[in-house]
Amino acid sequence: MSEFIQQLINGLALGSILALIALGYTMVYGILRFINFAHGDIFMLGAFAGFYLAPKVATVLPTPSIGSGLAVMGISMAICAGLGIVIERLAYRPLRSRPKLTVLITAIGVSLFLEYTGQFVFGAAPKKFPEIIPVYPIMKLGGLSVTSNQIIVLAVTLILLLALRFIVLKTKIGMAMRALAFNPEAAALMGINTDVVISFTFGLGSALAAAAGILFAVNYPAIDPLMGILPGLKAFVAAVLGGIGNLPGAALGGVIIGVTETLVAGYISSTYRDAIAFGILILILLIKPSGLLGKKEIEKV
Repeated sequence: MSEFIQQLINGLALGSILALIALGYTMVYGILRFINFAHGDIFMLGAFAGFYLAPKVATVLPTPSIGSGLAVMGISMAICAGLGIVIERLAYRPLRSRPKLTVLITAIGVSLFLEYTGQFVFGAAPKKFPEIIPVYPIMKLGGLSVTSNQIIVLAVTLILLLALRFIVLKTKIGMAMRALAFNPEAAALMGINTDVVISFTFGLGSALAAAAGILFAVNYPAIDPLMGILPGLKAFVAAVLGGIGNLPGAALGGVIIGVTETLVAGYISSTYRDAIAFGILILILLIKPSGLLGKKEIEKV
């Protein structure tokens, strides 16, 4: 039982990180109806932003500490939010009236550009992420071990999810996002500045991906320019599993993927660790293509 609980805790920590990335996919899809495949690389850039910011923050705040960790995460989120807005402005906005396939291919091109630019700028070799948050055991009972990092990942994810829910449901920009997702033409006719709303959505999703990158680097401290490929794909699967375009669904899908992957690696074989997410994707597309919390959409011809 202690081994099962340990695997469950590990899965929840991983699933929380995937949920934060999946939210960016699902927000962009909900408004623009396309998949931003460069989103996983924003996750990578968030981790590298934290890598270079940590020594500078250490000159101002004691490190490792909760304060320095929050400072590094907050600045990294702001940097990646700005980067997400720039990518949307330069790469996606000129193609908004083009076929979705054109935008999809562009997103793959942006992803490759960020990955190989990262290798050129940061170097291809993995780097050890600095310790910005103190690590100490919370509970150690038999085979069960819970560390402060795992608790911080769950707590930060929960806070960010609540903040996102507040923004979407309780603010004017959130109301504009929901209106744009429901009917872009009507939203524009009602005076909503669609460019501003779409840029804000990209910035918000990129900030969440950066937070996920910092949390991932804290728990798995080796980072490299290609680290966003698999987590990005798994987060996309999580978004589809929960119902693409549905925010609670993306969070639920991330947790399910994380827990399932960890249990499969622990009880069956680590060989299937990365394959299980794509197996779930095939299964959900066959059984319920709209996702667990998604709704069927009627397409008028």
